[in-house]
Amino acid sequence: MTDQASNYDLHSEDIPSPDDWGRLGGSAGIAQPKLRSAFADTHPLVEMGFFVMVILLAALFWHPVTLSISFVSALGYAIRLKGWAALRFTLAALLPMMLVAVAINVLFTHRGETTLFYLWDDNPFTLESLLAGIAAAEMIGTVLLWFVCYNAIMTSDKFLYLFARLVPALALVISMALRLIPRYRVQITRIAEAQAAIGRGLGTGKVWVRARNGLTILSVAITWALENGVETADSMHARGYGLAGRSSYSIFSLDRRDKLLLAALAYLAAVCSAAIGFGIIGVEFYNTFSINPLSPLTGLVYALFTIAHTLPLLVDGYEALVWRSLRSSI
Repeated sequence: MTDQASNYDLHSEDIPSPDDWGRLGGSAGIAQPKLRSAFADTHPLVEMGFFVMVILLAALFWHPVTLSISFVSALGYAIRLKGWAALRFTLAALLPMMLVAVAINVLFTHRGETTLFYLWDDNPFTLESLLAGIAAAEMIGTVLLWFVCYNAIMTSDKFLYLFARLVPALALVISMALRLIPRYRVQITRIAEAQAAIGRGLGTGKVWVRARNGLTILSVAITWALENGVETADSMHARGYGLAGRSSYSIFSLDRRDKLLLAALAYLAAVCSAAIGFGIIGVEFYNTFSINPLSPLTGLVYALFTIAHTLPLLVDGYEALVWRSLRSSI
């Protein structure tokens, strides 16, 4: 089952309009006006491998330089995919969350040898706890931004293609869960507009009336989500999804470009892991902050980290140059 649109009942009004596909993440065969990335046209194995690599590196290795590289790369690619709305999301949602993470660490962790000043009850405010809190906050922001990019690139048909043969039931459940939130947002907007048309909108009446109207909208949306989940499961069961020996059509093929990208990902992931494992780049926050000094070797590692995290932007840039060259030769 590879076509996302076939998960809908053809006689249902739930079929998304072309404008909705941009909000739902789209499909490989559907126009996606908000998605202008050549990396999204690569093989799903390349895309999944990239996001697994960058998310694991950010979550497990709290190095100030590599986290900064990952954060800037994730923000740049999010802006590439979502426009400047990604920057507004960062300023409005991520930055307060990151500041809270820093505050929690410095208020409850007092380890470190460099005391800047004292808080209440003579609790020291240390430079080491501040730097560790900044690293933790940057990790949170980086991982969330990469998941924003993941949701824009990895559609449900790609996820099913990768995991349907291995764990068909789990792949279907995860795929439905990943697309539930964007579809739920679209549907709840439709329900709210329909309720407002009959005088039961969120801005009609007194406070208790608006609250009741909101609960009605939420109840209808939850009912729709449950019914749609049951209908999707029945539809997939009727198509023989998950049966042994069942053949399926796939629009994805591993071409030469995808093989080169997979090889590059494997090489970059191996180099980054080896650099961490052998201590070429390392950091200690407690009790004294220390970081490996900059050298030609560490500079090379940082450059490879940059290439690894900007791979989607490099692919987009290469495709843009090829397209410009073809246009200029006409």
